[in-house]
Amino acid sequence: MREESAMTLTIGTGPFGDQSTGTFNFEVTAPRNHPLYLEDSPRRVRVVFAGETVADSRSVKLLHEKNHLPVYYFPEEDVRRDLLEETDHTTHCPFKGDASYWSVKVGDRVAENAVWGYPEPLDSAPPLKGLVAFYWKAMDAWFEEEEEVFVHPRDPYHRVDVLESSRRVKVSVSGEVLAETDRPKVLFETGLPPRYYIPPEDVRREALRPSEKETRCPYKGVASYYSVEAGGELLEDIVWYYPEPIPAVAGIVDHLCFFNEKVDLEVDGERQKKPRTQWS
Repeated sequence: MREESAMTLTIGTGPFGDQSTGTFNFEVTAPRNHPLYLEDSPRRVRVVFAGETVADSRSVKLLHEKNHLPVYYFPEEDVRRDLLEETDHTTHCPFKGDASYWSVKVGDRVAENAVWGYPEPLDSAPPLKGLVAFYWKAMDAWFEEEEEVFVHPRDPYHRVDVLESSRRVKVSVSGEVLAETDRPKVLFETGLPPRYYIPPEDVRREALRPSEKETRCPYKGVASYYSVEAGGELLEDIVWYYPEPIPAVAGIVDHLCFFNEKVDLEVDGERQKKPRTQWS
């Protein structure tokens, strides 16, 4: 199972990312051009491992760091210290300082060095003392309020909008038309090209081949995939859909979306340039 990555304040086209196209009216003076931004989150966040809630906080912090996905940092008092075992493992970050580590142990299950913190962070770092973070994949489940979240925290600066549209959308591969509709749902997501979700009845279903691939997205849910047979070749996993999207994007349920990066896409008769993304 592969997971989706995302754009944030400090990645890709975000304002502090490597591909930012915006302009500030001031100079960014982060040490060695490496921004760190720690902020309060209003969300209750829980971490579960082996059936036990290891952390449960209404005072969690969110750290944004250049070229990294956002990370939740928990006050130590909101973490089950009885489930943590300190280890000898340490790492050094030139922007935050020396990190200490703990393993999480519940019964016979152990997540080695799954928790870290900065007992004495650098003076130039945000106030990280007294906070600890968890490796996301080392834990079994994460919840924001009562909703399970996948892959990484939802960035409050990352937006997803699903809009009904009457644009004429045509998808082709090797000269074969695979889909054509004038009733797409257009999904606009921060840092990514518009995605055109097409009703299944407007897609040539005979060209689709089932795939076992799944990906998870913190903003949309769990996606299933199809490969496409066209022009005498099999194009693997170039179509995806969400059988049960999260409520915020319920409008895309069961609609099919083709990677703009891998097909020929026309919108209102105009050929679209293939975008350059991590899926190109």
